[in-house]
Amino acid sequence: MTSPAPAEVRTADRADVEALVDLIESAYRGERSRAGWTTEADLLAGQRVDPAMVVAAVDRPDGAMLVAEDDTGIVACCQLERRADYAYFGMFAVSPRRQGAGLGRVLLAEAERYARREWDAGEMRMTVIRQREDLIAWYERRGYSRTGEVSPFPYRDERFGVPLRPDLEFETLARKLV
Repeated sequence: MTSPAPAEVRTADRADVEALVDLIESAYRGERSRAGWTTEADLLAGQRVDPAMVVAAVDRPDGAMLVAEDDTGIVACCQLERRADYAYFGMFAVSPRRQGAGLGRVLLAEAERYARREWDAGEMRMTVIRQREDLIAWYERRGYSRTGEVSPFPYRDERFGVPLRPDLEFETLARKLV
């Protein structure tokens, strides 16, 4: 088996919106997501994002949407937002066909470098569905820690999906950037 082509990281623009929506949906929702380990298909149905949400992330003046692209197109992405005293990391997706090969680790490291370089951020934070213990463990192996801060899942806002269980909530993870 040959290793996949390396991916180049760049900042997304509006021309990428359709590809980004498809990538994020493929990594988390529906049957396509079951090809990778990041699927939320057993926790949530419906959409993960819509074009308006991605446009807002791409256009955000105090943010950036990073994409990793190879000769097949966009294969990973993440959203960064500059907050008062930290950078927020979200909308992270890796194509199910590229999961498990280190691409997510590379993009996460590039997002941390971007937050330090562009915003002088001293910390990166994110929220993860608390029930995703495997995903939380992946972040912990990359230096993130549970903060103990928990927030409710937006049950009445189907833009974020249709919950398949009543106990979903978000947990905040953080890592100091040095």
